[in-house]
Amino acid sequence: MSDYRLDKTFFKAQSFEEADKQNIYWLQKDVKERLRAAWYLTSCAYGFSIDDPPQIDKSAFHMRKHKI
Repeated sequence: MSDYRLDKTFFKAQSFEEADKQNIYWLQKDVKERLRAAWYLTSCAYGFSIDDPPQIDKSAFHMRKHKI
């Protein structure tokens, strides 16, 4: 399995003013729009289609009651 590395050339350091403008911009959007953008970024980061997300493997975990 290969190690994944962050492409540091894609991002740029922001000044406090630029970061503040970005924060104000996203806070003006409604919650649905912010979640839609977050879901899009998640799909890009993990390489799956927004229309066909991967299914959770429910066989990997199990639950049991704690003994009191």
